[in-house]
Amino acid sequence: MGDVEWEAGEVHGEPSITHHSSLITRNLGLVEYHPTWQAMRDFTARRGAETPDELWLLQHPPVYTLGLAGKPEHLLRDGGIPLVKTDRGGQITYHGPGQIVAYLLLDVQRRDIGVKELVRRMEQAVIDLLAEYGVVAERREKAPGVYVNGAKIAALGLKVKSSGSYHGLALNVDMDLTPYAAINPCGYAGLQVTQTRDVGIDDDIAALTDKLAQHLSNNLQATAK
Repeated sequence: MGDVEWEAGEVHGEPSITHHSSLITRNLGLVEYHPTWQAMRDFTARRGAETPDELWLLQHPPVYTLGLAGKPEHLLRDGGIPLVKTDRGGQITYHGPGQIVAYLLLDVQRRDIGVKELVRRMEQAVIDLLAEYGVVAERREKAPGVYVNGAKIAALGLKVKSSGSYHGLALNVDMDLTPYAAINPCGYAGLQVTQTRDVGIDDDIAALTDKLAQHLSNNLQATAK
């Protein structure tokens, strides 16, 4: 994830389902990247005017993903982690256990929200979550994501097709950050990354997943129709 491009099969397992405002929220657990990506595309292709919006919360096994405009040279070396060329915007990023991935499957036309505003609201949800713990975070104008003391803590990337958005954001919580050393994160050489554990937040991934879902719902609620 990183810069934002503006363009599923079934996910295995028994997801827990909750409702936040106008969002159906599915907690999918640890799921492989490729079938989840296909599930998002299938959901978006099938959705109609009355299809409820959904928020998928999950973790992925170790994987690098490269966006539509991604340059392969941003993978600096082969560490044995698979690389998937995907259809979101941006360059290269890493997903792994201990990271919250939130996929937003929204009808952006029905919500009357532009993609830039959607990105801003996603960033704000993370900023608001971190503020609960006294952690000051910020966004950058030309580098989508959320940063703490200059280090990236959350990456964003989207696809919008036929008014339906998919992909979303990834928040680092308590993970092995070593694989980031093998890439230029989001296409930026030398970009530092961090996670909630390293900025003084002790809550576990389950608690933070619930809170992130609520903050996303809060930030999207004003646009729901």
